[in-house]
Amino acid sequence: MPPTSFALGNGLQVVVIADHRTPVVTQMIWYKVGSADEAPGKSGLAHFLEHLMFKGTEQHATGDLSRIVHRVGGNQNAFTSTDFTAYFQHVSREQLSTMMDLEADRMTGLVLKDENVLPERDVVLEERNMRVANSPEARLNEQIEGTLYLNHPYGRPIIGWQQEIEKLDREDALAFYRRFYAPNNAILVIAGDVEVEDVRPLVEHHFGPIPAQPAIAAKRVRPQEPEPDGPRTVTLSDPRVEQPSVRRIYLVPSATTAPPGESAALDVLAQLMGSGSNSYLYRALVVDKPLAVSASASYSSISLDPSQFAISASPRQGVSFAQVEQVIDDVIADIVQNPIRAEDLERVKTQLIARAIYAQDNQAVLAQWYGSALTTGLSIEDIRSWPDRIRAVTADQVRAAAQKWLEKKRSVTGYLTKDTTTAKREEKRS
Repeated sequence: MPPTSFALGNGLQVVVIADHRTPVVTQMIWYKVGSADEAPGKSGLAHFLEHLMFKGTEQHATGDLSRIVHRVGGNQNAFTSTDFTAYFQHVSREQLSTMMDLEADRMTGLVLKDENVLPERDVVLEERNMRVANSPEARLNEQIEGTLYLNHPYGRPIIGWQQEIEKLDREDALAFYRRFYAPNNAILVIAGDVEVEDVRPLVEHHFGPIPAQPAIAAKRVRPQEPEPDGPRTVTLSDPRVEQPSVRRIYLVPSATTAPPGESAALDVLAQLMGSGSNSYLYRALVVDKPLAVSASASYSSISLDPSQFAISASPRQGVSFAQVEQVIDDVIADIVQNPIRAEDLERVKTQLIARAIYAQDNQAVLAQWYGSALTTGLSIEDIRSWPDRIRAVTADQVRAAAQKWLEKKRSVTGYLTKDTTTAKREEKRS
């Protein structure tokens, strides 16, 4: 059964996805604001506010939300991306009204004090230290993305730059909250054992009285990327690296920005090149040569603005990056210059469509699927018709996508290597 959508007078969009197999429900509220919407110098603010949204309101003390959700046997969390921030609860069906009450309350009633804001800022700094500073792979990805996006705010990390996180304060968080957290900047997705006629009165009761934010722009406008003029490279060396790797990212259109058919062709291209042991890159680099211990490709279609097509490989010991990159270039050239085997094309399209079908077996995944797409400019029909667009992709469209978008000048290549100099110095000291 297709999802049902309606809107309140204050602009809140509501999507109901009925799934009656178990008496549970997932509530997700998506705000159309992410790290790319932050003002210059305030990186990490969207993610910081996500943390602070659990610090209590005028009606509920800090920790009440978590205690209520856990008391009824549910679970909850939140996450921030470049284009959205989302909060969710997974509970039994009869608890839905309570969850709506909690979310509606913190949409407008957040209370922040320095005594809980400043310690939470330290938590975020430690999170950055654990996830980025102590991870050579994460640091390389941060450098690659900062090099790929010369002008667009996608080039700054979602978690923020350390020196800017350190300066974020209560006033920053409250100003961001008051500007972006409003019903006319949100999408409420309810998936599970519900019907729209039961959900609508609950939504109107809990969220209907909240006024719209008049300052919310009808369309998010951000600085855009210039056309790339040439390939760029980044090298990161670290003594903790055990397995060197090469990662190349191309600037490509997203499902929202691509001309008709091109995003689906990029989906098929990524599956064909680098998903699974039968993919072209894996066979060329791991099976046939073999030059690498791993090889993969991926395409991020869900994005409000231009996105990424990524290729990754880890060379075997004694194999140079140049050898691996030559094979990568050869695989791309072969796709561009020669007919794609019909059986390969059908296989990868079947895999992609099957993945979409299997996703419908999990209501939380469905809620995330719809929420992320809707907040980045797609429609319910775009989401539902995605398998049909995949089926319609032709070999010529895949070849054209590879030729048009996998140009070296559109790419940044990152090299992760072991810093043996530092390692030797540490050995001598010990």
